[in-house]
Amino acid sequence: QVQLVESGGGLVQAGGSLRLSCAASGRTFSIYAMGWFRQAPGKEREFVASISWIGGRTYYADSVKGRFTISRDNAKNTLFLQMNSLKPEDTAVYYCAARRGSEFDYWGQGTQVTVSS
Repeated sequence: QVQLVESGGGLVQAGGSLRLSCAASGRTFSIYAMGWFRQAPGKEREFVASISWIGGRTYYADSVKGRFTISRDNAKNTLFLQMNSLKPEDTAVYYCAARRGSEFDYWGQGTQVTVSS
């Protein structure tokens, strides 16, 4: 099992920045990749960004490219999401996720990000 705990959410004005963290524990050696997803009220959960745990290859949703940066600290088993130039439409609960194979099968509890206009 892998346990994931997010932190760093909060309230910020449009144009501001936030940095999310996700601490992984348990069988972290089994992780192939980690990612961030978000779910806004009344909407389905959507992919934000992901990173391979060994090579560091990154992927981003078009809506956050150039504004968000995903990174990881393998030594500390921690995932980050630096969010700059935040927009009101970025308001959502952000979830950290990990996958061992083709599907993300471990999820954190989520952290709220609210961007005011």
